[in-house]
Amino acid sequence: MEWLNTENLVAVGTAVLGIVASAGMLWYDRRVPRRKRIGYRVQMDSPIGDEARSGRPNPRLGEFDVPVMADATLVLLRIENDGSQSIVATDYTGPADQPHGLTAEFAGRTIQAVSVTQPSGIEHLTDHFTAERGFRYEGNRVYIPRVPLNPGHHFKLLVLLSGGEVEGGVKLIGGLQDGAVHRNSAARPDEKPRLFSFPARLFTALLTLAVLGLAGIIVFRDGNPIECEQGRLTVTGSTAFEPVVETLARQYEDKCQGADIAVETRGSEEGVAELSRLGRRSEDDARSVIAFSDGPMGERWGLVGEPVALSVFTLVVHPDVDLGEHGLSLRQVRGIYAGEYTHWGQVLPGREAIDGLPVVLVSRGDESGTRQIFQERVLKGWEKAPSTSLDCVPEPAGGTVTRCELATTRDVLDKVAEQPGAIGYSELGLAEQRGDAVREVPLDGDRPDDGQIERGGSRYPYRDVEYAYTYGARRPGSLAAGFLAYLDESTSQKVIRDKGHLPCLRDPALCG
Repeated sequence: MEWLNTENLVAVGTAVLGIVASAGMLWYDRRVPRRKRIGYRVQMDSPIGDEARSGRPNPRLGEFDVPVMADATLVLLRIENDGSQSIVATDYTGPADQPHGLTAEFAGRTIQAVSVTQPSGIEHLTDHFTAERGFRYEGNRVYIPRVPLNPGHHFKLLVLLSGGEVEGGVKLIGGLQDGAVHRNSAARPDEKPRLFSFPARLFTALLTLAVLGLAGIIVFRDGNPIECEQGRLTVTGSTAFEPVVETLARQYEDKCQGADIAVETRGSEEGVAELSRLGRRSEDDARSVIAFSDGPMGERWGLVGEPVALSVFTLVVHPDVDLGEHGLSLRQVRGIYAGEYTHWGQVLPGREAIDGLPVVLVSRGDESGTRQIFQERVLKGWEKAPSTSLDCVPEPAGGTVTRCELATTRDVLDKVAEQPGAIGYSELGLAEQRGDAVREVPLDGDRPDDGQIERGGSRYPYRDVEYAYTYGARRPGSLAAGFLAYLDESTSQKVIRDKGHLPCLRDPALCG
């Protein structure tokens, strides 16, 4: 699955985290702060008098026995537990010497009568509305007992008032331990109040849209390469970088119909030399070839190159050669490849397990970039031990060190894995794929660790930059240009990492 890379996983993880955060915000808004809550709302505030003091006509039928009927109003006040916990009588914070728990105040009006209603199925609520429990009215206030309310339960006060303006100030006064009394709003009688506050709803909607948009953009951004071109392209050069280009070539072909990419790696030097020769014969033919090289060797052939990855290499030995955590010093490695040691016991005296084990040098040919980097970065010179064998099998006499040269990195790894006492070199990613079949060798105690190298915490020397060479500057619209641009895609960067290299294109300082 191409989208399953580090960048996309981070994006999708961010989206999931955002959704969880949104849900958490709603939960927090609903349950954590002020978990015990009494809400109230005015569901009706209507004139019933003879005059239309608010400017509203008020036709009536029948008799209303109210002394000051001219400016009378009816208010329906709903009081409800809209929190997440039950409220008991002791939760009310009114004065201890007063039996009531809440006070409904109607500013500018005088209370004439009060009626209490309760929903069906909750018959016990009205039992609390007695004078002994503090139920009474006086002036513009109704004193409400300490009524226990389970979550979702409510009762209503129908209050007949006189004087004042219709829809004048109405408020509920009181408090709750670990909670609050607050005003709700509703457009119609008995409409359910909103479960969550407006800020919570707005925050949740915006955050959810943002994180889903981020995830969608990143996941689907790489649906097609930056430059999807057609034609035929040959990729040659480094065998160490072959797993990367082979994988990316197949991915590019899958994404771009009409693109045909052949991977024919045969060594860094031979690849860039072949590209140079082809360019001298036919510039058009050379434009359809890319040569990858371990290290900067294309300039001497007149080619144009750019760094694409930092390649980490490693010495590998047969599993029988246990060199310990420190591995080999650079001096010991140079002595081994100079032919100074014929047995491992001479390299590390006192280790009985390897004392009589012959040293077998499994090398690459002169055209190998892996070998040239090994010579430049580790040996600081040429491999001095002569090639003495075609099959890397030591002579029975054991008088000289056995050394052979093989065509590819895979051949080296195969031979080191099967030949006791063998030592060779390989690109790190290919060596790691062999698991316990070979041992990686630390140099002066520094392990071949691409993570440590990327973080700048390693002096490990056996590494160099992988270059992509073309004959002249890449032509816009060519398959070579499209494929090289594809190396900068996030999916391609993941492939480069997965194969044991560190991408240069987005971190030029790493390959400086």
